[in-house]
Amino acid sequence: MNSEKVVFAFFIVLALTLNFGFFIGGMDEINHHNIYELFAAIVISLISTVLKIGDRTHLGAVFLATSLVADLQLIIAAIVWGMTEHVIGTELGGHSLATVISLSGGALLANVISVVLLVVETVTVRR
Repeated sequence: MNSEKVVFAFFIVLALTLNFGFFIGGMDEINHHNIYELFAAIVISLISTVLKIGDRTHLGAVFLATSLVADLQLIIAAIVWGMTEHVIGTELGGHSLATVISLSGGALLANVISVVLLVVETVTVRR
């Protein structure tokens, strides 16, 4: 067993599950979406991106691209949340909450693509 591949797969799947945990819930219910879970999703997504940087294959480039998309959308979601609460001075809700959740959904889709690619790569590897 290659421990590097285990760590790589662990962070890809963890990024997906954390993002899914944040995303799931009502679009109009702030209590369904935890800010700390969004923060954890961003941190794990960034770690996952760093792990993908060294791969020089074509598939590695696609892994990196999907990870960068997820990072960008999660960071923008956090910026929208922070701007709404700390700059504008209102509670997150309505349009702003829907924007944060939608951005998280886009990142979730990018994470799903990464996991599908990981499974495809794993299946096609010959011993």
